[in-house]
Amino acid sequence: MWLFRPAHPTEAAEACGVIRRSIEELCGIDHGGDPSILDAWLANKTPERVLSWIEANPGGVVVGVGAGGIAGVGCVMADGKIALNYVAPWVQRQGVGKGLMHAMDGIAAAAGHAVCILTSTATARAFYLAYGYEAAGETIRSFGGKPAYPMRRGIT
Repeated sequence: MWLFRPAHPTEAAEACGVIRRSIEELCGIDHGGDPSILDAWLANKTPERVLSWIEANPGGVVVGVGAGGIAGVGCVMADGKIALNYVAPWVQRQGVGKGLMHAMDGIAAAAGHAVCILTSTATARAFYLAYGYEAAGETIRSFGGKPAYPMRRGIT
């Protein structure tokens, strides 16, 4: 059973570890094992930076917690933009990503938003399409020139 709730500042290091492992182990399509792409992507994924995100966005950084601790990290910004949605490799396809999205939808709706937007990696694109997101513009380039996909979804 998963619990989805706002992250606590004391959880920044654990949350950071989940984010980093998700990128390293699950997003190979996007970084291709290229150290320059991976290093650029991970550059701001530090415990100190995650703490600053939690403190700057109270209630907007969400964690999925199970018996083994934090298994997923998401962040919805005040404008309804989904800025993070990372799942630990050991819980992939166990509902953590969907649970984080549902929690972030609730936060965005409570703030008065009817739509959430995000930019998806190639790895996560099929997940977001299955969750009801649709293309919201032309493909853009991310780290190392890899494709990234602007997407949107109505939440009301």
